Parts: sequence; C-alpha cells; structure tokens
Amino acid sequence: MASRTTPPERADGDGDVSQKAHRPRTRRRGRGSIQSYPTAEGKRWRYQIWVPVDPEQPDLGEKKFSRGGFATAADADAALQDALKQRDQQEKFGGKVPTLGVYADAWVEGLKLADSSIAGYKKIIRNHLRPQLGHYPLDKLTPTRIARHYRDLEQHGRKDEQDKGGPLSANTVHKAHVVLGAILDAAIEDGHIATNPAKRKAAKAPTTNQMRAEKPELVTWTADQLAALLAWDRDEKQDELFALWWVIANTGMRRSEALALKWNDLNTITSQISIRRAINTEDWTKTKTTKTGNARVIDIDAATVKVLASYKVARAELSFGLAKTDAYIFGDDDGQPRSPDAMTSRWDRRLKWAAKVKKFEHLPRVTLKGLRHTHATILMELGIPPKVVQERLGHSTITTTMNIYSHVTPTLQKNAVEQFASRLAGT
Repeated sequence: MASRTTPPERADGDGDVSQKAHRPRTRRRGRGSIQSYPTAEGKRWRYQIWVPVDPEQPDLGEKKFSRGGFATAADADAALQDALKQRDQQEKFGGKVPTLGVYADAWVEGLKLADSSIAGYKKIIRNHLRPQLGHYPLDKLTPTRIARHYRDLEQHGRKDEQDKGGPLSANTVHKAHVVLGAILDAAIEDGHIATNPAKRKAAKAPTTNQMRAEKPELVTWTADQLAALLAWDRDEKQDELFALWWVIANTGMRRSEALALKWNDLNTITSQISIRRAINTEDWTKTKTTKTGNARVIDIDAATVKVLASYKVARAELSFGLAKTDAYIFGDDDGQPRSPDAMTSRWDRRLKWAAKVKKFEHLPRVTLKGLRHTHATILMELGIPPKVVQERLGHSTITTTMNIYSHVTPTLQKNAVEQFASRLAGT
C-alpha cells in the first residue's frame, strides 16, 4: 500500500510533524498541528502531536498521536489543548480511539495512488465497510466480528439496484478484506491498536481456492469470429470507430491506453507503437501513466499500419490539426480525449446491431475488454511464448498472464506434446 500523505490545509501548528520525528526527544516538545480533510459528510478536522510511548520509560521514545472527526478547527484545537496538558503532566497517553468510519475517511484521503484506485477504495469503504463496521471504535473490532461481517457480505452484500441485497462474490469480499487490513495496519502505525484483527485466522477471509472456483470464465472469440465481426463493422456498418476496435483487437492494449495514443506514438517505419500513457478513467480529460507505470513498445503488422494510415487520412480531411503528430489518434472531432466508458457503451451498441444479423445470431457477447482477452488467447493458442504475450499486454509479471489465461493451458499442453512427438518422429 502506498504511503499516506499529509492533507494540505493546516491551522495553528508549528510545522510539519514529519520533521519532529527527527528532532531530539526532550521535554520541550512542539505544540502539535491541526489539519482539515474532506469526508462524505463535509470537512472534518484532526490534531496530531508526538507523545511518549510510556512516560515512565522515556528511553522508549515517542509515537505520533492523532485524533480526528472534529466538526470545526476550534473543536480540534480544544481537544489538542487537553492532549497537550495530558502530555505535559506526564500522563500515560490513551484518549478516545476513533471509529473505523472516521479513521477510514482520513486514511483514504491520505493515499497517493491513481485516481481510479482511490475511487475504488472509497467505494469499498462506502458500500462494504462503513455501513456495518463504521461505528465500531478501532480497538473494539475483533477477528470474530470481522468474520461475521464477511459472511454477511457473502450472503447479501450487493449494493447495486439490479440485485440489491444479493450475494457478493468471494473476490469482492476479498477486496473488502484487503482494504480493511490496510486501514488497520495504518491504525497500528498511528498507535490506535496493537495488532491487526483482520489478519488473524479467526477473521476467515475468502481463500484463493474460493475465489478461483467462483472466477467467471473468460468469453473470447476465435480468430475466424473476430475477423468476421471486424470485416462486417468496416464494410457494412462503415463504422467511424472501426480503427479503434481493430487496434485493440490486434494489439491487446487496454482501452484507456488506445484512447491515449498520439500520432507520434506510431512508427510506420519500424511498424511499432509506443504505449506511454493512459486516459484517466476518473477524469477522462486527463492522462496518466500506464497501469504498471511503465511504457512499452509493441510490434504491429502491416494490416494494422494500413488501417491507421487510412484513418489518419480521414482525420486530416476533417481537420488538419487532427492529424498532427501531437494529436490524439482516437480523439473526438475537437481533438480532445474520449471517455473510456463512452467507448465501452458504443462497442456494446455495435454488438446489439450485430446480434440482429443472421450470421452473428449465435456469436458470443465479447466485451471491449474481451477484445484484449481474445488477442491474448489467440496468441497463446498459436503457441506464442507467454512471455511475449505478457510484454504485449503490459502485465507486471508473467504470473498475472498465466493466471488470467490458465484456460488456454490445456491447448498449450496438447500442442507441445504433438510438436515434441512430431519432432522425434522426424516429421
């Protein structure tokens, strides 16, 4: 988990508390600091000071002590003054432990991650942690209470209107477990609790086997099905977004990566595309780094080069600026980035059109992300080394690639045996 950052707004303090950790520990300590942070209910305030771990054993050093959830800066300051008096009187520091809900809000606002990751954490806290556990003080959460919460989520934890109150998958419950564990780890560092109850065996989080058993099967197309659909989209529908679907299907890049491509990322001489950035799904007017934070260069075939060359001509006919080197390849008619979610909706619309065509009436429904999966599956079925597939898809490790496409393993095994036997037979 990324390190927490200090919220920007500060009142009545004597400097960054991070600097105090490196000062000599004497009885003449600072006055502490007050900081604001946003929550779903509005602005809240917290104070922070450094206090002795044990006043009777000064050699043990100091720890950071923080309390939040105050409605105004004045309330936080009043509590800070009481804490300072308690510290000056050499009292053993305790104080009121914050609830999980209050602490989770402060924790998530301090994360330094991609916007989409933070939005995901907030959604988990809002839907799967705060409603049932938010009112518990951090030190009152027990492994058995957490286990009961996980079972409750598994039975009727869904919040969406389509199936509100329905069961949650083991994978989703595990995500809630990971977030809760990270929050409680931070609470240990802040001195609120001594151990993490979510990491005890009694908490009984969903196991890897449970998640694997519930994992939905990937739906992909065969090479023939993919070729037929793309040809129909190009020739019969004359789809203005045909080039986008083609590039995703023939490269396996993520939708946000394809939408962030610029013309200077395309090298027609070497037949390569440099994937340097991705659209920020939380604010699609902006870009961010790729999912792994690393750029990559992938090879493309002559047909893909030709598709992009034709598309560039069409863009230039609309406006010369749309074909400039720093223009987005798949931007809108004003040259601005397109929304990834909007492109997913438009792809779904095309599948509905295709379903009305007789030759596609039995075609499986493949999502826009499924085009990426189709690319990888076809490559692996053709015997392309998994390492090459990993590099094209931009996975951080080969393990990720093999876990996602484990359904292809039987085909790889069969091909390997047949090729080995053929080689020994000299055929």
